[in-house]
Amino acid sequence: MRCRAWSQLGPPSAEGESVGEAALVLEGALPSVPGQGHPRPAPAPPSRNRPTQCWRPAHPRPAPWLPLGAGPSLATLARPALTPVPPGTSPTTGPGGGRTGGRPERGRSLDAAVPPVPGQPLCPPDREPGQDGAPTPAPSIRSHLTQPGAGSSDAPLWVPAIEEYKPQDATTNPSLILAAAQMPAYQELVDEAMAYGKKLGGSQEVQVTNAMDKLFVLFGTEILRKIPGRVSTEVDARLSFDKDAMVARALRLIELYEEAGVGKERILVKLASTWEGIQAGRELEQQHGVHCNMTLLFSFAQAVACAEAGVTLISPFVGRILDWHVANSDKKSYEPLEDPGVRSVTKIYNYYKKFGYKTIVMGASFRNTGEIKALAGCDFLTIAPKLLDELLKDSSKLAPALSAKAAQASSLEKLHLDERAFRWMHNEDQMAVEKLSDGIRKFAADAVKLERMLEERMFSTENGK
Repeated sequence: MRCRAWSQLGPPSAEGESVGEAALVLEGALPSVPGQGHPRPAPAPPSRNRPTQCWRPAHPRPAPWLPLGAGPSLATLARPALTPVPPGTSPTTGPGGGRTGGRPERGRSLDAAVPPVPGQPLCPPDREPGQDGAPTPAPSIRSHLTQPGAGSSDAPLWVPAIEEYKPQDATTNPSLILAAAQMPAYQELVDEAMAYGKKLGGSQEVQVTNAMDKLFVLFGTEILRKIPGRVSTEVDARLSFDKDAMVARALRLIELYEEAGVGKERILVKLASTWEGIQAGRELEQQHGVHCNMTLLFSFAQAVACAEAGVTLISPFVGRILDWHVANSDKKSYEPLEDPGVRSVTKIYNYYKKFGYKTIVMGASFRNTGEIKALAGCDFLTIAPKLLDELLKDSSKLAPALSAKAAQASSLEKLHLDERAFRWMHNEDQMAVEKLSDGIRKFAADAVKLERMLEERMFSTENGK
């Protein structure tokens, strides 16, 4: 079991989420694959010459890992066993680098990993902590998180978070790209994207669309130079109700990444969890081997449909669910276990584990540390730096909240949702309907703003402006 981080590129959102900083992801422990262990990081694409905004650490150090055997983490209290990595093994390769394909197995990381911090012991796979000389668990939350180093306040937007928290993976979205594209540090990327759009030719609309896709990929590629794992890149939210268009756009993004020397195994395509988006995810996973991150997920119906579609990962939002209930009821505060967002993710996790779905549950959008502790045991949890700092100072004991074993005792029954059943069930959840549509509208609006910015810069001289 280890500690991994997802970084989001951009400033704080209107909803108060720390989308401009690294968000730590605590990954639940999964049984190690005998003789295989966890993969080494996939090699980053060759570096291009870039100005100083392309951060390179003078003294690189491993990403934060939990001291194995140092006690149950926020992610799990299951057995924290890892085994050394055979040379040449990666998330999609076997010994010697041969392709294995498919989604990552349980017991292997979703994305590339890095070696543990020197001096932190490996708990042998055949021993529990505290047995036969294996490290003995420590009782406090603080012991489960490595202390981050200092960041650089004058570095480019994503660099301080990467430098301080050493994230494994990262994500972007149209709102974050729009904000970053207006900053001086990233104008070279914007210029390169616009030149690419013009080079391909076509109508102004086509050129702008190609430039925007290229810009998303340029940001993603730059981030991948600094992390060992994956980056999530979002498909235009305006396509959220057109399955074929989402599939085509996703494949175009993958093509652009491959042109830049980045394989699809390092990319998660983000899709809105509409019915059409979920079916696009199904097609991308099954027919094209493209891994998908289903976002804007608020209802149980969405979660069930995503599981049936066999997507790689879902991102149910805890804090945004809480926000809606606080705004639409007389109750303004909740105990962690009563928190509607916590209860939603708990139900989803139990359902997935009870019925053996492989889709990873990554709880996101937290408002307080109580929510995080109440979801200890979830596959992944994204934690913003502010909340991470609070956890680092917390010496209280941590009890397990979720586990695959406990999920078997839940009273949940297995569902099958065709399109009609999905739409009815989702429509019955007023919160989910409102939050999904609101999220799509906001991302779409920012995509339009980004297009207009690119169009003005690409064609203002030609149009005599």
